[in-house]
Amino acid sequence: MEPESHSGVTPLAAEPGARTPYQRLTEMIAAGRCVILDGGVGTELPKPARAAEGVGESLWGTRALVKAPDAVLDVHRRYVAAGCDVISTNTWGLASVLAGSGPRLWEERDAPVHWMDVARRAVRLARRAIDEQGRTGECAVAFSLNAEIDSEEGRETLRLLARVFADPAQRPDLILVETLSLLHPALDATVERLLAVGLPVWLSFRRCRRGMCGVHGEHWGGPEGDAFGRAARRFEQLGVGALLVNCIPPDHVDGIVSYLRDFTDLPLGAYPNLGYYTDRGWRFETGVGGEEYTQMALRWREEGAQLVGGCCGVRPDHIAAARAGLAGTQPGDQHRAPLPGDGDPGRLSDVRAWTPWADRRGRRLYPLPYPELSVEPGVAAPDQASLMVWRHLLHDGIGAHQRCLDVGCGSGLQTVQLARNGAAHVHAIDIDPDAVANTLGNAFRNGVDDRVSGQVVDLFPWVPEERYEVVVACLQQEPMDPFQHTATHRRVDYWGRNLLDQLLGKLGDALTAEGVAYVMQLSILSEQRTAELLAAAGLAAQVVDYALFPFGAGHANAREQIARVESLSDAYHVTSGDRALMAGYLLEVRRRDAGAHGDLLDAPLRRGGE
Repeated sequence: MEPESHSGVTPLAAEPGARTPYQRLTEMIAAGRCVILDGGVGTELPKPARAAEGVGESLWGTRALVKAPDAVLDVHRRYVAAGCDVISTNTWGLASVLAGSGPRLWEERDAPVHWMDVARRAVRLARRAIDEQGRTGECAVAFSLNAEIDSEEGRETLRLLARVFADPAQRPDLILVETLSLLHPALDATVERLLAVGLPVWLSFRRCRRGMCGVHGEHWGGPEGDAFGRAARRFEQLGVGALLVNCIPPDHVDGIVSYLRDFTDLPLGAYPNLGYYTDRGWRFETGVGGEEYTQMALRWREEGAQLVGGCCGVRPDHIAAARAGLAGTQPGDQHRAPLPGDGDPGRLSDVRAWTPWADRRGRRLYPLPYPELSVEPGVAAPDQASLMVWRHLLHDGIGAHQRCLDVGCGSGLQTVQLARNGAAHVHAIDIDPDAVANTLGNAFRNGVDDRVSGQVVDLFPWVPEERYEVVVACLQQEPMDPFQHTATHRRVDYWGRNLLDQLLGKLGDALTAEGVAYVMQLSILSEQRTAELLAAAGLAAQVVDYALFPFGAGHANAREQIARVESLSDAYHVTSGDRALMAGYLLEVRRRDAGAHGDLLDAPLRRGGE
């Protein structure tokens, strides 16, 4: 019975005889010669070979091993002819099958094709291409897997790889795990299982000097300090054979090799991409030919790169040019100058080139100057309508040097903003004592309490005792079915506008001659009725802002009553998919020269021009 390793996997026995291709690679590295990897295998496949309806991006290339093996063989031939020292199998997406996240691609009409057979076929095709070009024993075969092998399902399947490669004729020279990114603790266990297969293991990461990096050059991780460098040291201690970066734009490679060299003596390398997949197919960098790619490769070599190749979009002519340009060079030890914002992508190194975002008055907008606001239990928090009113107050600096009134102050958002805008005084009123107390507390938090007063006021019997230059109101507007509510001394709000109507009828007494009111009205209330009440009070309104808001919980529960109001008036709402939306209008109300005064509060709503 064969002995098993500590991980439960039987290692592959080394074949006696002549120098192996992998031994040649180690000798090249020891002599300072650059090991040349191949380029993008999947992107070199002809379109019919790689196209597969319903197949994910990670699997269409691997699927060609089943559907178009001759096309895969031809791509390998061209990279071998370009002078590569390592040919990678087109099995990058096979890890998705091993991890159980990919579709079952291998079920053919005649008979199912097992992933183990696909893996063996991939190695045979790479070997055949090498043999046909007369480079047997010189060019190594790397069995490629993607980062999904670093998953619980993938780790459980790794034990089968030793069985896949039991036949020496179908055994690769090394295992290459590509496009890794995360440095979680379980990765070390995955690496140990890979090493237990009995083949050399190389690891390649989608990382640059600033951390995790995507195929488009986007940075999608936070500052990590030296986490990647320390991980490189651990990989070396575990027995990994080489460490590389891949599948990132070439300009993101600069600096990473010299950074890693400070932590590890592992052979280091890079093989970036010159293309990426979009909804319209593959897109490739234009203007990057063999000479341009060689110049970039020389920069990486100056930093100490010992392995150089390419990923998606890097073609055999790029590889052939790089091989010729790197011949005779030795790995350097040059450290690249720190990049702007190195270690913190969100930071600018030269603040003089940065103009802070500001409004037309020069006030900073980043961060947005939102007041410090506490919402006490039982007090309504600012909703989208009140936030729209707040935004307008902030944007126009409303209230500066004026006496202001906030009707229905709630937690005090509008009161505090008016005071922050420089109001001479703001008087806040609300029927809820807790709301008034909450407003005064928030005025204190924002340092404007010396210019804020509060009072508990019921809007129905309220008579303004003084006039204000600015009045702001964002009142509850919710139609109610009288049959669903117990009768009280105050009639149920059938139209949803009792509070609004009370305010409109009293604005004439609350505003100074040149005063202005900012009143929010929802579209589930009648525009015509508001216009009639304003006209009766000698006032006129214009819309200065508007927005769409989803129904709140109360409105959602009152859909039938809202429908009744809309059928009897010009009130309305809109739908977006299955969502009901109402428009919120911010009305700027002023006095007009002439207008008939009359009590219309009890007049019935009329529809259209009736």
